[in-house]
Amino acid sequence: MEKSSIELKPNAHERLHANLIRASIEALQQVFEGNRYADAVVKNMLKSNPKWGSKDRKFLAETVYETVRWWRKLWAVYGRDPDLSEQKLWRLLGIYFHLSGYELPTWQEFDGIRERPFEDILKEVESTRVLRESIPDWLDELGSKELGDKWEKEIHVLNETAPVIIRANTIRVSIGQLQESLKEEGVESKRLSSYPDALQLEVRQNIFRTQCFSDGWFEVQDASSQEVAYFMDVKPGMRVVDACAGGGGKTLHIAALMQNKGKILALDLHEWKLKEMQKRAARAGVSIIEPRPITSSKVIKRMEKTADRLLLDVPCSGLGVLRRNPDNKWKLNRETIDRITIEQHQIISSYSKMAKVGGRVIYATCSILPSENERVVDKFLAENAGYKKVGEKKILPSESGHDGFYMASLERIG
Repeated sequence: MEKSSIELKPNAHERLHANLIRASIEALQQVFEGNRYADAVVKNMLKSNPKWGSKDRKFLAETVYETVRWWRKLWAVYGRDPDLSEQKLWRLLGIYFHLSGYELPTWQEFDGIRERPFEDILKEVESTRVLRESIPDWLDELGSKELGDKWEKEIHVLNETAPVIIRANTIRVSIGQLQESLKEEGVESKRLSSYPDALQLEVRQNIFRTQCFSDGWFEVQDASSQEVAYFMDVKPGMRVVDACAGGGGKTLHIAALMQNKGKILALDLHEWKLKEMQKRAARAGVSIIEPRPITSSKVIKRMEKTADRLLLDVPCSGLGVLRRNPDNKWKLNRETIDRITIEQHQIISSYSKMAKVGGRVIYATCSILPSENERVVDKFLAENAGYKKVGEKKILPSESGHDGFYMASLERIG
Protein backbone atom coordinates (compact mmCIF):
# COMPACT_ATOMS: atom_id res chain seq x y z
CA MET A 1 0.00 0.00 0.00
CA GLU A 2 1.10 3.58 -0.66
CA LYS A 3 2.10 5.69 2.28
CA SER A 4 -1.10 7.74 2.06
CA SER A 5 -3.20 4.60 2.68
CA ILE A 6 -4.91 3.97 5.99
CA GLU A 7 -1.95 3.11 8.21
CA LEU A 8 -1.85 -0.16 10.11
CA LYS A 9 -1.92 0.58 13.84
CA PRO A 10 0.71 -0.97 16.11
CA ASN A 11 -1.93 -1.17 18.86
CA ALA A 12 -4.47 -2.95 16.63
CA HIS A 13 -4.13 -6.12 18.71
CA GLU A 14 -6.01 -4.42 21.52
CA ARG A 15 -9.74 -4.94 21.97
CA LEU A 16 -12.21 -2.42 20.65
CA HIS A 17 -14.57 -0.93 23.23
CA ALA A 18 -18.10 0.12 22.31
CA ASN A 19 -18.14 3.12 24.66
CA LEU A 20 -15.05 4.61 23.01
CA ILE A 21 -16.51 4.08 19.54
CA ARG A 22 -19.74 5.80 20.59
CA ALA A 23 -17.68 8.70 21.92
CA SER A 24 -15.77 8.84 18.63
CA ILE A 25 -19.04 8.94 16.69
CA GLU A 26 -20.34 11.75 18.87
CA ALA A 27 -17.10 13.67 18.31
CA LEU A 28 -17.33 13.22 14.52
CA GLN A 29 -20.91 14.46 14.55
CA GLN A 30 -19.81 17.57 16.44
CA VAL A 31 -16.99 18.20 13.94
CA PHE A 32 -19.03 17.74 10.76
CA GLU A 33 -22.59 18.49 11.84
CA GLY A 34 -21.83 21.07 14.50
CA ASN A 35 -18.96 22.61 12.48
CA ARG A 36 -16.67 22.55 15.52
CA TYR A 37 -12.89 22.22 15.46
CA ALA A 38 -11.59 18.70 16.03
CA ASP A 39 -8.97 19.69 18.60
CA ALA A 40 -11.57 21.48 20.74
CA VAL A 41 -14.01 18.57 20.44
CA VAL A 42 -11.38 16.00 21.45
CA LYS A 43 -10.16 18.18 24.32
CA ASN A 44 -13.70 18.57 25.71
CA MET A 45 -14.42 14.86 25.25
CA LEU A 46 -11.32 13.90 27.22
CA LYS A 47 -12.10 16.48 29.89
CA SER A 48 -15.63 15.06 30.25
CA ASN A 49 -14.24 11.55 30.83
CA PRO A 50 -11.48 11.95 33.45
CA LYS A 51 -11.62 8.25 34.39
CA TRP A 52 -10.39 7.12 30.99
CA GLY A 53 -6.87 5.73 31.04
CA SER A 54 -4.03 6.84 28.77
CA LYS A 55 -4.78 4.11 26.20
CA ASP A 56 -8.44 5.09 26.04
CA ARG A 57 -7.57 8.75 25.61
CA LYS A 58 -5.07 7.97 22.89
CA PHE A 59 -7.58 5.71 21.10
CA LEU A 60 -10.28 8.40 21.10
CA ALA A 61 -7.96 11.14 19.84
CA GLU A 62 -6.36 8.94 17.19
CA THR A 63 -9.68 7.60 15.92
CA VAL A 64 -11.22 11.05 15.57
CA TYR A 65 -8.20 12.68 13.93
CA GLU A 66 -7.52 9.82 11.52
CA THR A 67 -11.16 9.51 10.50
CA VAL A 68 -11.31 13.25 9.87
CA ARG A 69 -8.01 13.08 7.95
CA TRP A 70 -9.23 10.28 5.66
CA TRP A 71 -12.90 11.33 5.64
CA ARG A 72 -13.41 11.46 1.87
CA LYS A 73 -11.33 8.36 1.22
CA LEU A 74 -13.21 6.28 3.81
CA TRP A 75 -16.60 7.21 2.39
CA ALA A 76 -15.32 6.37 -1.10
CA VAL A 77 -14.25 2.93 0.17
CA TYR A 78 -17.65 2.57 1.86
CA GLY A 79 -19.29 3.46 -1.45
CA ARG A 80 -21.63 6.09 0.01
CA ASP A 81 -21.91 9.84 0.33
CA PRO A 82 -21.14 11.12 3.86
CA ASP A 83 -23.96 10.33 6.28
CA LEU A 84 -23.75 11.51 9.88
CA SER A 85 -26.35 9.12 11.25
CA GLU A 86 -25.07 6.94 14.08
CA GLN A 87 -25.71 3.74 12.13
CA LYS A 88 -23.66 4.81 9.11
CA LEU A 89 -20.82 6.16 11.26
CA TRP A 90 -20.61 2.82 13.10
CA ARG A 91 -20.20 1.22 9.70
CA LEU A 92 -17.63 3.77 8.53
CA LEU A 93 -15.54 3.28 11.67
CA GLY A 94 -15.80 -0.49 11.26
CA ILE A 95 -14.24 -0.14 7.81
CA TYR A 96 -11.55 2.16 9.22
CA PHE A 97 -10.70 -0.27 12.05
CA HIS A 98 -10.65 -3.22 9.63
CA LEU A 99 -8.25 -1.43 7.26
CA SER A 100 -6.12 -0.38 10.24
CA GLY A 101 -5.57 -4.02 11.23
CA TYR A 102 -7.99 -4.37 14.16
CA GLU A 103 -9.81 -7.65 14.76
CA LEU A 104 -13.46 -6.62 14.58
CA PRO A 105 -15.76 -7.92 17.35
CA THR A 106 -18.80 -9.89 16.24
CA TRP A 107 -21.08 -6.93 16.83
CA GLN A 108 -24.19 -6.37 14.74
CA GLU A 109 -22.89 -2.96 13.66
CA PHE A 110 -19.88 -4.60 11.97
CA ASP A 111 -21.74 -7.47 10.25
CA GLY A 112 -20.24 -8.38 6.88
CA ILE A 113 -17.31 -5.97 6.96
CA ARG A 114 -14.65 -8.68 7.18
CA GLU A 115 -16.23 -10.52 4.27
CA ARG A 116 -16.08 -7.58 1.85
CA PRO A 117 -12.89 -6.91 -0.19
CA PHE A 118 -12.28 -3.45 1.26
CA GLU A 119 -8.52 -3.70 0.76
CA ASP A 120 -9.09 -4.14 -2.99
CA ILE A 121 -11.61 -1.31 -3.02
CA LEU A 122 -9.07 0.91 -1.23
CA LYS A 123 -6.44 0.24 -3.90
CA GLU A 124 -8.92 1.17 -6.60
CA VAL A 125 -9.96 4.35 -4.77
CA GLU A 126 -6.33 5.41 -4.41
CA SER A 127 -5.82 5.59 -8.15
CA THR A 128 -7.39 9.08 -7.99
CA ARG A 129 -5.39 11.76 -6.17
CA VAL A 130 -8.29 13.63 -4.55
CA LEU A 131 -9.43 10.31 -3.02
CA ARG A 132 -5.96 8.98 -2.26
CA GLU A 133 -5.02 12.15 -0.40
CA SER A 134 -8.59 12.68 0.85
CA ILE A 135 -9.03 16.33 -0.17
CA PRO A 136 -11.80 18.42 -1.78
CA ASP A 137 -11.67 18.91 -5.56
CA TRP A 138 -11.32 22.69 -5.25
CA LEU A 139 -8.26 22.34 -3.00
CA ASP A 140 -6.56 19.96 -5.42
CA GLU A 141 -7.22 22.38 -8.29
CA LEU A 142 -5.91 25.37 -6.31
CA GLY A 143 -2.84 23.53 -5.04
CA SER A 144 -1.96 22.35 -8.54
CA LYS A 145 -2.44 25.84 -9.95
CA GLU A 146 -0.27 27.55 -7.32
CA LEU A 147 2.43 24.93 -6.65
CA GLY A 148 2.53 22.99 -9.90
CA ASP A 149 4.53 19.76 -9.67
CA LYS A 150 5.32 20.39 -5.98
CA TRP A 151 1.68 20.03 -4.94
CA GLU A 152 1.58 16.22 -5.14
CA LYS A 153 4.47 15.84 -2.70
CA GLU A 154 3.25 18.57 -0.34
CA ILE A 155 -0.31 17.31 0.10
CA HIS A 156 1.03 13.79 0.57
CA VAL A 157 3.28 14.90 3.45
CA LEU A 158 0.50 17.05 4.93
CA ASN A 159 -1.51 13.86 5.48
CA GLU A 160 1.14 12.37 7.76
CA THR A 161 0.73 12.54 11.53
CA ALA A 162 2.71 15.45 12.95
CA PRO A 163 5.28 14.81 15.69
CA VAL A 164 5.06 16.59 19.04
CA ILE A 165 7.73 19.28 19.27
CA ILE A 166 8.35 21.52 22.25
CA ARG A 167 10.41 24.66 22.74
CA ALA A 168 12.63 25.07 25.78
CA ASN A 169 11.95 28.32 27.62
CA THR A 170 15.52 29.57 27.88
CA ILE A 171 14.50 32.21 30.41
CA ARG A 172 14.10 29.38 32.91
CA VAL A 173 16.12 26.41 31.64
CA SER A 174 18.71 25.20 29.14
CA ILE A 175 17.71 22.72 26.44
CA GLY A 176 19.97 20.08 27.97
CA GLN A 177 18.52 20.49 31.45
CA LEU A 178 14.98 20.31 30.06
CA GLN A 179 15.72 17.11 28.15
CA GLU A 180 17.26 15.47 31.18
CA SER A 181 14.46 16.53 33.53
CA LEU A 182 11.77 15.30 31.13
CA LYS A 183 13.59 11.98 30.90
CA GLU A 184 13.45 11.68 34.69
CA GLU A 185 9.67 12.19 34.40
CA GLY A 186 9.39 9.41 31.81
CA VAL A 187 9.38 11.59 28.68
CA GLU A 188 11.99 10.65 26.09
CA SER A 189 12.95 13.23 23.47
CA LYS A 190 15.57 14.04 20.86
CA ARG A 191 17.31 17.26 19.85
CA LEU A 192 16.72 18.77 16.40
CA SER A 193 20.04 19.93 14.98
CA SER A 194 18.76 22.99 13.11
CA TYR A 195 16.56 24.23 15.94
CA PRO A 196 18.52 25.15 19.09
CA ASP A 197 15.52 25.30 21.45
CA ALA A 198 13.52 22.35 20.10
CA LEU A 199 12.92 18.83 21.40
CA GLN A 200 10.86 16.22 19.57
CA LEU A 201 9.07 13.66 21.71
CA GLU A 202 9.88 10.04 20.95
CA VAL A 203 6.34 8.98 21.93
CA ARG A 204 3.16 11.08 21.87
CA GLN A 205 2.00 11.47 25.47
CA ASN A 206 0.38 13.91 27.88
CA ILE A 207 3.24 16.24 28.86
CA PHE A 208 1.05 18.87 30.48
CA ARG A 209 1.04 16.88 33.71
CA THR A 210 4.81 17.07 34.07
CA GLN A 211 6.54 19.22 36.65
CA CYS A 212 8.58 20.73 33.83
CA PHE A 213 5.41 22.15 32.30
CA SER A 214 4.12 23.43 35.64
CA ASP A 215 7.45 25.18 36.16
CA GLY A 216 7.18 26.93 32.79
CA TRP A 217 10.17 25.19 31.26
CA PHE A 218 8.63 24.58 27.83
CA GLU A 219 5.84 25.34 25.38
CA VAL A 220 4.49 23.06 22.66
CA GLN A 221 5.52 24.70 19.39
CA ASP A 222 6.40 23.20 16.01
CA ALA A 223 9.92 23.73 14.73
CA SER A 224 8.76 25.85 11.78
CA SER A 225 6.80 28.11 14.10
CA GLN A 226 9.96 28.54 16.17
CA GLU A 227 11.74 29.79 13.04
CA VAL A 228 9.65 32.99 13.04
CA ALA A 229 11.20 34.50 16.19
CA TYR A 230 14.73 33.71 14.94
CA PHE A 231 13.91 35.22 11.55
CA MET A 232 12.88 38.47 13.28
CA ASP A 233 16.47 39.01 14.50
CA VAL A 234 15.35 40.55 17.80
CA LYS A 235 17.79 41.84 20.41
CA PRO A 236 17.46 42.54 24.17
CA GLY A 237 16.11 46.03 24.81
CA MET A 238 14.15 46.32 21.56
CA ARG A 239 10.57 47.56 21.30
CA VAL A 240 8.62 44.83 19.51
CA VAL A 241 4.99 44.78 18.46
CA ASP A 242 3.27 41.43 17.88
CA ALA A 243 0.16 42.69 16.14
CA CYS A 244 -1.69 39.38 15.71
CA ALA A 245 -0.53 37.77 18.94
CA GLY A 246 -3.34 35.26 19.54
CA GLY A 247 -2.45 32.86 22.33
CA GLY A 248 1.13 34.10 22.37
CA GLY A 249 3.27 31.13 21.34
CA LYS A 250 5.57 33.23 19.15
CA THR A 251 5.34 36.19 21.56
CA LEU A 252 6.81 34.09 24.36
CA HIS A 253 9.62 32.87 22.12
CA ILE A 254 10.44 36.45 21.13
CA ALA A 255 10.60 37.36 24.83
CA ALA A 256 13.03 34.51 25.48
CA LEU A 257 15.31 35.59 22.61
CA MET A 258 15.20 39.14 24.02
CA GLN A 259 16.30 37.64 27.38
CA ASN A 260 13.20 39.20 28.94
CA LYS A 261 14.68 42.68 28.37
CA GLY A 262 12.91 45.42 26.43
CA LYS A 263 9.20 45.65 25.64
CA ILE A 264 6.73 43.56 23.64
CA LEU A 265 3.30 45.00 22.89
CA ALA A 266 0.96 42.09 22.16
CA LEU A 267 -2.10 43.09 20.16
CA ASP A 268 -5.14 41.08 19.17
CA LEU A 269 -8.79 41.63 18.31
CA HIS A 270 -9.85 39.03 20.90
CA GLU A 271 -9.21 40.05 24.49
CA TRP A 272 -9.75 36.50 25.79
CA LYS A 273 -6.73 35.33 23.79
CA LEU A 274 -4.59 38.00 25.40
CA LYS A 275 -5.77 36.94 28.86
CA GLU A 276 -4.76 33.37 28.07
CA MET A 277 -1.38 34.67 26.95
CA GLN A 278 -0.92 36.46 30.26
CA LYS A 279 -1.35 33.16 32.09
CA ARG A 280 1.25 31.52 29.86
CA ALA A 281 3.63 34.46 30.31
CA ALA A 282 3.34 34.24 34.09
CA ARG A 283 4.16 30.54 34.03
CA ALA A 284 7.11 31.20 31.71
CA GLY A 285 8.51 33.99 33.90
CA VAL A 286 8.10 36.58 31.12
CA SER A 287 7.55 40.13 32.35
CA ILE A 288 8.10 42.32 29.26
CA ILE A 289 4.79 41.60 27.47
CA GLU A 290 2.08 44.24 27.58
CA PRO A 291 -1.26 43.02 26.13
CA ARG A 292 -3.43 45.53 24.26
CA PRO A 293 -6.75 44.56 22.67
CA ILE A 294 -7.40 46.24 19.31
CA THR A 295 -10.64 48.04 20.11
CA SER A 296 -10.39 50.57 17.26
CA SER A 297 -8.03 51.87 14.58
CA LYS A 298 -6.78 54.42 17.14
CA VAL A 299 -4.78 51.66 18.87
CA ILE A 300 -2.73 51.21 15.68
CA LYS A 301 -2.48 54.93 14.93
CA ARG A 302 -1.05 55.77 18.39
CA MET A 303 1.80 53.34 17.76
CA GLU A 304 2.91 54.59 14.34
CA LYS A 305 6.68 54.56 13.78
CA THR A 306 7.44 53.11 17.25
CA ALA A 307 8.47 49.47 16.65
CA ASP A 308 11.97 48.13 16.06
CA ARG A 309 10.28 44.92 14.97
CA LEU A 310 6.66 44.41 13.98
CA LEU A 311 5.39 40.84 13.65
CA LEU A 312 2.34 40.33 11.45
CA ASP A 313 1.51 36.64 11.91
CA VAL A 314 -1.63 37.17 9.85
CA PRO A 315 -4.78 35.03 9.70
CA CYS A 316 -4.39 32.48 6.91
CA SER A 317 -5.80 29.27 5.46
CA GLY A 318 -3.57 27.12 7.68
CA LEU A 319 -2.80 24.79 4.78
CA GLY A 320 0.77 24.44 6.05
CA VAL A 321 -0.45 22.83 9.28
CA LEU A 322 -3.01 20.34 7.92
CA ARG A 323 -1.14 17.52 9.67
CA ARG A 324 -2.23 19.04 12.98
CA ASN A 325 -5.63 20.33 11.89
CA PRO A 326 -6.96 17.90 9.25
CA ASP A 327 -10.54 19.16 9.67
CA ASN A 328 -9.46 22.51 8.23
CA LYS A 329 -9.57 21.16 4.69
CA TRP A 330 -13.27 20.38 5.13
CA LYS A 331 -14.07 23.80 6.63
CA LEU A 332 -12.30 25.88 3.97
CA ASN A 333 -13.50 26.74 0.49
CA ARG A 334 -12.21 28.79 -2.42
CA GLU A 335 -14.27 31.83 -1.39
CA THR A 336 -12.71 31.68 2.09
CA ILE A 337 -9.21 31.72 0.59
CA ASP A 338 -10.09 34.76 -1.55
CA ARG A 339 -11.49 36.57 1.50
CA ILE A 340 -8.38 35.71 3.55
CA THR A 341 -5.97 37.17 0.97
CA ILE A 342 -7.94 40.44 0.96
CA GLU A 343 -7.75 40.56 4.76
CA GLN A 344 -4.02 39.84 4.69
CA HIS A 345 -3.41 42.75 2.33
CA GLN A 346 -5.52 45.05 4.52
CA ILE A 347 -3.55 44.07 7.63
CA ILE A 348 -0.09 44.58 6.15
CA SER A 349 -1.17 47.86 4.55
CA SER A 350 -2.57 49.39 7.73
CA TYR A 351 -0.47 47.76 10.48
CA SER A 352 2.93 48.23 8.77
CA LYS A 353 2.86 51.91 9.77
CA MET A 354 3.77 50.84 13.33
CA ALA A 355 7.34 50.03 12.25
CA LYS A 356 9.74 52.93 12.68
CA VAL A 357 12.15 54.03 9.96
CA GLY A 358 15.00 51.53 10.10
CA GLY A 359 12.73 49.01 11.78
CA ARG A 360 11.35 45.86 10.17
CA VAL A 361 7.97 44.38 9.42
CA ILE A 362 7.91 40.58 9.53
CA TYR A 363 5.00 39.13 7.58
CA ALA A 364 4.30 35.46 8.39
CA THR A 365 1.74 32.76 7.60
CA CYS A 366 1.38 29.02 8.16
CA SER A 367 0.30 28.58 4.53
CA ILE A 368 2.16 27.17 1.55
CA LEU A 369 0.13 29.06 -1.08
CA PRO A 370 1.95 31.86 -2.93
CA SER A 371 -1.35 33.78 -3.11
CA GLU A 372 -1.22 34.18 0.70
CA ASN A 373 2.52 34.69 0.86
CA GLU A 374 4.86 36.31 -1.66
CA ARG A 375 2.01 37.72 -3.75
CA VAL A 376 0.62 39.62 -0.75
CA VAL A 377 4.10 40.95 0.04
CA ASP A 378 4.85 41.87 -3.59
CA LYS A 379 1.55 43.74 -3.91
CA PHE A 380 2.26 45.67 -0.71
CA LEU A 381 5.78 46.62 -1.86
CA ALA A 382 4.45 47.75 -5.23
CA GLU A 383 2.07 50.10 -3.43
CA ASN A 384 4.48 51.28 -0.70
CA ALA A 385 7.85 52.65 -1.78
CA GLY A 386 8.86 53.25 1.86
CA TYR A 387 9.63 49.56 2.45
CA LYS A 388 12.08 47.08 0.93
CA LYS A 389 12.35 43.31 1.29
CA VAL A 390 15.52 42.32 3.12
CA GLY A 391 14.78 38.63 3.74
CA GLU A 392 12.40 35.82 2.86
CA LYS A 393 11.96 32.21 3.95
CA LYS A 394 9.66 29.51 2.60
CA ILE A 395 9.31 26.28 4.57
CA LEU A 396 7.72 23.38 2.72
CA PRO A 397 6.71 20.28 4.75
CA SER A 398 8.16 17.92 2.13
CA GLU A 399 11.59 19.53 2.49
CA SER A 400 11.69 20.34 6.19
CA GLY A 401 9.67 17.51 7.71
CA HIS A 402 7.85 20.19 9.72
CA ASP A 403 4.90 22.51 9.23
CA GLY A 404 4.62 24.72 6.17
CA PHE A 405 5.42 28.39 6.84
CA TYR A 406 6.29 31.59 5.02
CA MET A 407 7.99 34.71 6.35
CA ALA A 408 9.26 37.92 4.79
CA SER A 409 11.26 40.72 6.43
CA LEU A 410 10.55 44.24 5.14
CA GLU A 411 12.69 47.17 6.28
CA ARG A 412 11.05 50.57 6.54
CA ILE A 413 13.21 53.06 4.66
CA GLY A 414 10.94 56.09 4.60
